[in-house]
Amino acid sequence: QAQLVESGGGEAQAGGSLTLSCEASGRFIRHVMGWFRQPPGKEREFVAAIGWQKDTNYADSVKGRFIISRDNAKGTAYLQMNSLKPEDTALYYCAVNKNPRISAFFTSQDYWGQGTLVTVSS
Repeated sequence: QAQLVESGGGEAQAGGSLTLSCEASGRFIRHVMGWFRQPPGKEREFVAAIGWQKDTNYADSVKGRFIISRDNAKGTAYLQMNSLKPEDTALYYCAVNKNPRISAFFTSQDYWGQGTLVTVSS
């Protein structure tokens, strides 16, 4: 099974930027990678996903501000977060679905990272 290690979380001011990384161990190339987040006191929500052919999908709340990318040789996905808002404050989880089709990510996830906290202040 895969192990996912996240990094890059921290504190930022509104309007600033942060980039999260998610490294997957092993030879996990043909799979969907993406991010969920859970704001304090709220339900977990989808953020972004990227298929192995680098097709992408974003939640409306982050569209135009966040960019997801991947390096298949490194088994790493990235989430570049720009124009951050206080409502982006959440625990961000990297996730993987072994299905190469991006649609599979929304219904199930095979592996989860430990989560990394992002805090955005005004």
